Amino acid sequence: MPELVLWDIDHTLMATRGLGRELWSQAFTEVTGTRMETQASVTGSTERVILRETARLHGIPYSDELFAAFADALGFVHMRRAAELREHGHALPGAARVLASLAERGVRQSVVTGNVRAAAEVKLSVFGLDTHLLLDEGAYGEDGEGRPELLRKALTRADVSPAAAVFLGDTPADVTGGREAGIRVVAVATGKTPAGELREAGAATVLDDLTDTLRALTTIGA
Repeated sequence: MPELVLWDIDHTLMATRGLGRELWSQAFTEVTGTRMETQASVTGSTERVILRETARLHGIPYSDELFAAFADALGFVHMRRAAELREHGHALPGAARVLASLAERGVRQSVVTGNVRAAAEVKLSVFGLDTHLLLDEGAYGEDGEGRPELLRKALTRADVSPAAAVFLGDTPADVTGGREAGIRVVAVATGKTPAGELREAGAATVLDDLTDTLRALTTIGA
């Protein structure tokens, strides 16, 4: 049984059904004073990288100060519009049951996500997924640029070795990041990436979704 299970958030535990991009655009405009015309690729990336590349597309100089201001703005936008998130988005089928079942077995759980922490906390709370997660042991968009860096940060915070952890995500970046960090990866094909591509990326196992609780727990090793 793993000591720690780490979860990606978007398209692994939940879906915001397009509202996430709108909230991101609002925060971008508030901080830069520029209307967002296009956004850099978000799949498998972190907010720091997305902001840097989106700023470049708009001719805006990037800095750590810009990111800090954006992170604050994005968190506040999510808090202000939490009711809309609840209305438009949803927890993915089976996610809450798997989280609860792992907790019943005494498995510690947290998240590794490209979201800034404030936004991640709002999303998890809105969809009722925060109850069994030790959020202080996770890693967020403020903690680095790539999945390997974030995963190592979470392991350090939880004081758990890579061999004693499992990471669940839905993108090739999640899979390759986990492998680079030495963590076994269970991919969930609930995002934009087909199961075959997740296997090709090197996922130890691929689940179509989380609806079969017993299969999910067995695959995780719990």
